[in-house]
Amino acid sequence: MLAVTVAVSISGTQRFQGAITPALALMLYVTFLQVPLAKIGQPLRDGRFLGALLTANFVAVPLLVAGLMLLAPADPLVRLGLLLVLLTPCIDYVVTFSHMGRANAQGLLAATPLLLVLQMLLLPVYLRLLMGEAAANLVAPGPFLHAFLWLIAVPLLLASLTQWWAASTPSIARVACWLAVLPVPATAIVLFVVVAAVVPQLGEAGAAVWHIAPLYVAFAVAAPMLGWAIATLFRLQAASGRAVAFSAGTRNSLVVLPLGLAIPHAMPMLPAVIVLQTLIELLAELVYVRWIARWGDREAG
Repeated sequence: MLAVTVAVSISGTQRFQGAITPALALMLYVTFLQVPLAKIGQPLRDGRFLGALLTANFVAVPLLVAGLMLLAPADPLVRLGLLLVLLTPCIDYVVTFSHMGRANAQGLLAATPLLLVLQMLLLPVYLRLLMGEAAANLVAPGPFLHAFLWLIAVPLLLASLTQWWAASTPSIARVACWLAVLPVPATAIVLFVVVAAVVPQLGEAGAAVWHIAPLYVAFAVAAPMLGWAIATLFRLQAASGRAVAFSAGTRNSLVVLPLGLAIPHAMPMLPAVIVLQTLIELLAELVYVRWIARWGDREAG
């Protein structure tokens, strides 16, 4: 609420957009520090977890999105924005929120490169099926690779070096313990920066963009449950099932936003469509970390 208040009362907060990537990188660095990175490759040997994760993101979710498109406005820019953001699974802050929601964040982190590559390859296919050849040709790998480098590779490398150094240096170990309290404040900073930066962009597109808000809300409710159902079919443990649910419900909006900004004649509608999903998703994540965190407890008991 504070970020929304700042965005509507102070002009120029859209310039905060330049701080989104550094804030995300900080949040992911302190989150990665809580993950035993020396064992990061172990989840990739779990075929059932990977199978459920990929089935949820690249089979079930696209089918859900295709159904939602039946209710979408006819405006091609609106439809393109919906597809860009809803067909791409998150590769960054989903790790933090899944960690907070008692999910298998280590497994999601290990699967990040695979999720990135598959969405780059499959997004043009989905766009071609749902909108035609012209939409498919708009996808470029640049934003995806840039996000992977600065939001995954660099924070992961720094976290690995910190853990390695802390294992042999007591002073660094104390610093690492102090950093353990930062994931929640760092997440709050990200929420503030993102909301303050994106709310003014919604106003630029006018009231029309708000007509698709119910579709985003429907996705935010249905996608995690769809992911959990698939995890149940694959008979995953509760923490891994929660990770699949988080991944299915969390989209790559901050990565595809530069892609939307680069499309000719897309301003301001297409970025606003993507930004609105970001705003609704961030609110949904606050529910997920309490709601999804309870899933599977009864079965475990």
